Amino acid sequence: MTERKAFALRLDPALHDALERAAAADLRSVNAQIEILLREALARRGIKAATVSPPRRGRPPLS
Repeated sequence: MTERKAFALRLDPALHDALERAAAADLRSVNAQIEILLREALARRGIKAATVSPPRRGRPPLS
């Protein structure tokens, strides 16, 4: 599993509320919503962020 970095982020309460609404509309957590918005902002600036495929879920395929 890929190691994740954790850090504290202080946000204006109104910004956090807006993030919660956007995340709920997309059925995501606030953390996932922030990560997606950051990746989109970097892409607009022409900065590539390495993407990691999420772990596969469910039963392994039959051999």
